[in-house]
Amino acid sequence: MSLPYPGYFLSFEGIDGAGKSTHIEAFGELLKVRYPDHEVVMTREPGGTPLGEQLRNLLLDAPMNLETEALLMFAARREHIAQVIEPALQAGKIVISDRFTDASFAYQGGGRGLSLDKLNALEQWVQGRADGALLQPNLTILFDLPGSIAQARRSQVRAPDKFEKMNLEFFERVRQEYLRRVKADPKRFHTVDATQTREAIWEELKSLSIEFK
Repeated sequence: MSLPYPGYFLSFEGIDGAGKSTHIEAFGELLKVRYPDHEVVMTREPGGTPLGEQLRNLLLDAPMNLETEALLMFAARREHIAQVIEPALQAGKIVISDRFTDASFAYQGGGRGLSLDKLNALEQWVQGRADGALLQPNLTILFDLPGSIAQARRSQVRAPDKFEKMNLEFFERVRQEYLRRVKADPKRFHTVDATQTREAIWEELKSLSIEFK
């Protein structure tokens, strides 16, 4: 279901090492040129607000109970929606978020084994609208990559957070949950084969178009 806002909401998703961070800033710049009448807001999860950034530091580094982790993720998301995402969409802006709720299902659900029923309940509570629909991105771009390739890429970057330290089996479960989400809502997703070259991926991203209400 399309969102009842004049703006447009995109999210970038993928397991750590899939390459989304390589392209997200450039894609934002592309949309600024392509749609000059619409301001582009770049944001991220966890984070996006002062409170969300404080919670991000805890979530990415502090050990905690799995349910505590999920609750904090959705608490940060509620603040993100209320303070950044919905106001921007209502003002006709383009919002690009580095991760959104699909990441909670993939990491806390698929990867760490939290009940999907609990995640569904949190999603309904935090993202439910008065009309009964959920606030979801108009378009989610999923960078899909086998866990083994992503693991090799992660080893070449900065000091890892607690999720990036997880083993290959964890990331394969994360990937499979992302793919389950795609199958359940195929119209919302554009899946990028992240084994392609950086240049090929960028050409694919440039071919995407968005439609405002």
